Amino acid sequence: MSIETLPFSKALNAGMRAAMQQDDHVLMMGEDIGRLGGVFRVTEGLQAEFGDRRVLDTPLAESGIVGTAIGLAMAGFRPVCEIQFDGFVFPAFDQITTQLAKLTNRHEGRMSFPVVIRIPYGGHIGAVEHHQESPEAYFTHTAGLRVVSPSTPNDAYWMIQDAIASNDPIVFLEPKSRYWTKGEVDLAARALPLHASRIVRRGTDVTLVGHGAMVTVLLQAAALAESEGVSCEVVDLRSLSPVDYGPIVESVRRTGRMVYGQEAPGFTSLGSEIAATVTEQAFFSLEAPVLRVSGFDVPFPAAKLEGAYLPDADRILEAVDRALAY
Repeated sequence: MSIETLPFSKALNAGMRAAMQQDDHVLMMGEDIGRLGGVFRVTEGLQAEFGDRRVLDTPLAESGIVGTAIGLAMAGFRPVCEIQFDGFVFPAFDQITTQLAKLTNRHEGRMSFPVVIRIPYGGHIGAVEHHQESPEAYFTHTAGLRVVSPSTPNDAYWMIQDAIASNDPIVFLEPKSRYWTKGEVDLAARALPLHASRIVRRGTDVTLVGHGAMVTVLLQAAALAESEGVSCEVVDLRSLSPVDYGPIVESVRRTGRMVYGQEAPGFTSLGSEIAATVTEQAFFSLEAPVLRVSGFDVPFPAAKLEGAYLPDADRILEAVDRALAY
C-alpha cells in the first residue's frame, strides 16, 4: 500500500530517511539528534541506520552548526541542520542571513549552497520563553533564502525531500504543535511542487489564508462559520518565500473578502505583505479590506497566557463577521 497513516513527526522522519537513502551526500546535524533522536524524536533511528558520520550530534552552538553546514555545502554535501526550538535560531542568525543567504549571489551563481535549516516553531505546547515563537518574517525578508512550512503529514513527507533536493538554502519551519497529529501520507506520489499554495476547503463568501498550525485553526473556524450559514474557503500557503499568489488571488476574486491568520505578531509581518499584495492584485474584486488576525505585538507570554495570545477560531470568526459587515 502506498498510503500510510503517520504522525507529522514520523512523516518528516520518513521523508528524511528517503532523502538519505537516495543521496549519500545528505547529512543531518544538530543537538541531540543522533542517539536521542532529537527533542521531538523527529530524527529517531536515523543515526542507528546511517551511522554517526551522516547523523551528527553537535555541540550546543547554533552558529557553529550552520557555519559548518555552509562549509560542507561548499564541499558538495547536502546538510540538514536541526535547530531545537525557534527561539534558539538567533545565535545562527548572522550565519544564515549574512552568509548562507548571500553566498550564491556573491559567487555570481557559480556555487550553490543546498542547506536545509529545520526549525520547530509556534505555540500551542505550553512551553516557556524562547520555545514558542514564530520568527518567519525575519527569514522571508531575507533575499536569497527560501522559506516553507508544511501543515499536514503528507506535505511534511514530500516537502522535506524537495527541500533537501533543492540547490538553494531553505528554512524549513515545522509547526511543533502538529508533530503528534496523524494524517494520510501518499508514499508514492507528491501532490504539489514545493512552492505551491493549495486550497484545502472550498467556499464562496470569505477566503481564509494561513500556514503551518494556523491552517487547522482556519479549518475549525470555517466549520463553525458553515453552521451559521457562512461559506469560507481555506488556502494553505505552504511556501512563505516565494509565495504562490495564484490560488490566493483567484480565491479572493471569487469571494471578494479575505482574512489572513498567523501566530506571529502582526506588525511588519508576513501577513502584512500578503495583505498588501492581494489588495494590489485583486483590488477591484474586494468587497472589504483584507483583514489580519495575529499574535499580539508583545513578546510571547508565559505558557498559562498562550491561549489569550494565540489566534483561535473565535478570533478568526470575529474577523469574518467584520469582513461580511462591509
